[in-house]
Amino acid sequence: IKRILSETRIIAMVGASPNWSRPSNFAMKYLQAKGFRVIPVNPGHAGKEILGETVYASLGDIPERFEMVDIFRTSDAAGPIVDEAIGISETKGISVIWMQLGVINEDAGKRAEAAGLNVIMDRCPKIEYARLFGELGWAGINTGIISSKRPKLRA
Repeated sequence: IKRILSETRIIAMVGASPNWSRPSNFAMKYLQAKGFRVIPVNPGHAGKEILGETVYASLGDIPERFEMVDIFRTSDAAGPIVDEAIGISETKGISVIWMQLGVINEDAGKRAEAAGLNVIMDRCPKIEYARLFGELGWAGINTGIISSKRPKLRA
């Protein structure tokens, strides 16, 4: 996961919401602040903007390349999204299918892996980025990262 988050620069977020109180909006804003470009995909808002990015109706409508598909939809809806991603993965540069917290579709995951894609299920890239890159530690939360380095003592 750390390698994926280190190498990925452009994410297509399926199910992105313009509503600031929705988890997808918060995750998109956070990832943008960390240097990722997040392209929103939501057919109900196609042609509009979310957080300064044009919204597309489908993955195939995105004109440029992107490395990751982040799915903010139900587990059942993830199957057709994964199938679309597999179909365009070579032309768009997709290498990762990421299903959000609570989104698990084993069959779709197997199809994506068979097509050579990395698959992550039931996790959030915003949470994983904060955990793996030490940001949760600033809030006093145990990040789960073990280090052999001793803390610097201050005089």
